[in-house]
Amino acid sequence: MENKLYSVIAGTGSYIPSQVIKNEDFLKNSFFSAEGEPLKKTNEEIINKFKDITEIEERRYVEDKYVASDIGSIAAQNALETANIDAETLDKIIVAHNFGDISKETGRTDILPSLAAKIKYKLKIKNPYCGAYDVLFGCPGWIEAMIQADFYIKSGAAKRVLVIGTETLSRISDPHDIDSMIYSDGAGAVVLEARESNQPEGIISHISRSDTYENAWFLHMGSSYNPEVDAREQYLKMNGRKVYEYALNTVPATVKKAIESANIDISDVKKVLIHQANAKMDHAILKRLFKLYGLKTVPDNIMPLTISKLGNNSVATVPVLFDLLMREKLDNHRINSGDYFVFTSVGAGMNINAIVYKMP
Repeated sequence: MENKLYSVIAGTGSYIPSQVIKNEDFLKNSFFSAEGEPLKKTNEEIINKFKDITEIEERRYVEDKYVASDIGSIAAQNALETANIDAETLDKIIVAHNFGDISKETGRTDILPSLAAKIKYKLKIKNPYCGAYDVLFGCPGWIEAMIQADFYIKSGAAKRVLVIGTETLSRISDPHDIDSMIYSDGAGAVVLEARESNQPEGIISHISRSDTYENAWFLHMGSSYNPEVDAREQYLKMNGRKVYEYALNTVPATVKKAIESANIDISDVKKVLIHQANAKMDHAILKRLFKLYGLKTVPDNIMPLTISKLGNNSVATVPVLFDLLMREKLDNHRINSGDYFVFTSVGAGMNINAIVYKMP
């Protein structure tokens, strides 16, 4: 078999903030409905139900001194060190995020210059032909950036691409909205590298899907649920029920298409690395995926989860999960040479994507 060009992950890195915010820290919050009415249930009842659904016990918030580009650059540096490469040899830096840099002091979004430009600066990369740009694709942004990087590599336009997902959702969430308990902060990164091989390895297939016609506003920016807060202050808002229904109805079939494009069967997939949005939703998605193959049961230990301790940090959930997996920091979860696994995510847009990857 002749050699072909493949995109292979050469190094991984992540940044997990040190501030641990437990569920009981929300007992003091004043929660309101979308109609601006105080919720009738006690905070203890609200938090207990929240944990049952999401499995979140605690989450991480970024330190006051940092913004998204800071923690993204730390994760990126970790990935470069793991890959053992010179940052000056990078051809592209692609950064996935949704809200840019939000300082603790101002609470305002800052995307000028782009986060990729800021991270390139913070990494002290001088190479003028290392292009740096951002991707906004909702929570699936990091996977979409990986897909773009694969196109660059397969076309011959790049040999090494640094792909980063970084977000500080704690600074854009409404403390009077119970959904604020879902959100967290973090960053993850990989170095994707071109390699020739006579056997398939690395990224084998991928797929992206956008359903904006009726679903574009399931996640959006809006005023605080507390009517006493200035309406000009905007926060991340989510129609949780609609997002849940959309994900269950579309993600399994989309992942199945990616698996079919890779010319493998679901039985070949050893891990599914899915966006850490809601544990109940992730379990339901996986169950439906296997049902599409006529299977009633899901194999044990196929879906590692970090949401119980790290919460949902949007574009960072999947690369952080992968970095922890590669560093063998997830109990009962390992990836071996020759294993196939899936990256997949769903989020604002509404957008979905998936990658089938074969470990070299």
